[in-house]
Amino acid sequence: MDCQKHKICIVSDFFYPNMGGVEEHIFNLSQCLLDKGHKVVILTHSYGNRVGIRYMTNGLKVYYLPIKVFYNQCVLPTMICSIPLIRYIFIREEIQIIHGHSAFSALAHEGMLIGRLMGLKSVFTDHSLFGFADASAVLTNKCLEMSLADCDHCICVSHTGKENTVLRAKVQKEKVSVIPNAVDCALFTPDISKRSKNCITIVVVSRLVYRKGVDFLACIIPEICSRYKNVQFLIGGDGPKRWLIEEIRERNLLQHRVTLLGSLEHSQVKHVLNKGHIFLNTSLTEAYCMAIVEAASCGLQVVSTKVGGIPEVLPPDLIYLVEPNVPALIEGLEQAIADYQAGKVICPQEVHKRIGSYYNWHNVTKRTEIVYNRVRKEEKRNLGKQLANYIKSGVLPYLLVVSWCYLVLQFLEYFVPRKYIDIAKDYGQCIKSSESEKIKTNENDKR
Repeated sequence: MDCQKHKICIVSDFFYPNMGGVEEHIFNLSQCLLDKGHKVVILTHSYGNRVGIRYMTNGLKVYYLPIKVFYNQCVLPTMICSIPLIRYIFIREEIQIIHGHSAFSALAHEGMLIGRLMGLKSVFTDHSLFGFADASAVLTNKCLEMSLADCDHCICVSHTGKENTVLRAKVQKEKVSVIPNAVDCALFTPDISKRSKNCITIVVVSRLVYRKGVDFLACIIPEICSRYKNVQFLIGGDGPKRWLIEEIRERNLLQHRVTLLGSLEHSQVKHVLNKGHIFLNTSLTEAYCMAIVEAASCGLQVVSTKVGGIPEVLPPDLIYLVEPNVPALIEGLEQAIADYQAGKVICPQEVHKRIGSYYNWHNVTKRTEIVYNRVRKEEKRNLGKQLANYIKSGVLPYLLVVSWCYLVLQFLEYFVPRKYIDIAKDYGQCIKSSESEKIKTNENDKR
């Protein structure tokens, strides 16, 4: 087995204190990589007053760059303005691999481009699915194609996501690996004592946006409430579609049966899930749905739309898969309610144990390490080969952007040489050195 240690910089616009699946994935993967002895540094933009360097659990170093958010937690992709600062961090931390996360993250694409022009290896993880018809998808797909034209390797969270990425970004399938997300089963444990004994609680934990099927949810709630007097809804999450759920609740006088919890901290999700019997997911598109894995880990019955990579996530006996329409979702919920009332459900502890065997972060980390080992062995590409790869995207003006970035880097190499940049001490090495000093001091005291 290859025990090579790597120095990795994970770059994304999405990280704590912002909450979401990408943020959780980055944090958990970083923690496991640190436990394996690798050096991991996070690069993201500032969040409010959180600017500069912060240290998190296990000495995880996070650079909150002084860059303002442009739209939807993403920075403005200038490509040029961030070069001096990002180059400085890469050199100071002696980074070898740039790992970008999320197709929506402009900072991730900038970081990977700058890193590749500096001769570093790049890996990209895609967490989303996109269409091919609407204008926003066409534009996003083209931008992703340009960014990944010279990427060393891509990671997708499902096989459906891999097919989608290969088609829309025109990446060679040999350069794409499938590594699913995982769940911290020690955190998401069943606790049926928190469930109501008088009624059945259907839990929804999701961002209230169109893509998550909130319009379906608005039609389902009054129908299910009219058919079952002992059913209530518990909805966690916030978003631009929240007004629709509030309107449906007010119009049908369901204030006592539909509870809106608003935005949740990740630490609160477990307690919300444990109050429910059934988890409902109405997404219109998903590459991989972490929410249904967390719900199953807490022992809930899962009813979900059969879209994207969701059919790959859980075995058939742990999920009710339905078509993405209101009648099918209602039928799936009724089947889950009937099975619960008849006692035809698997023991929550057994479901929790099975989820723990299917998905764990140590397995995800091992598979990610294989990708890192693979890209480190590949030969470095000079500027000519990189430009040749970018030509394949068909956007010739982008070559001018890449060339200009390269010239700025050469300018900085001349006026701010690497020898004038201090190398940061590794957190792990500092701990080891302090421990060795303590041992020496104790030995001297004994003498």
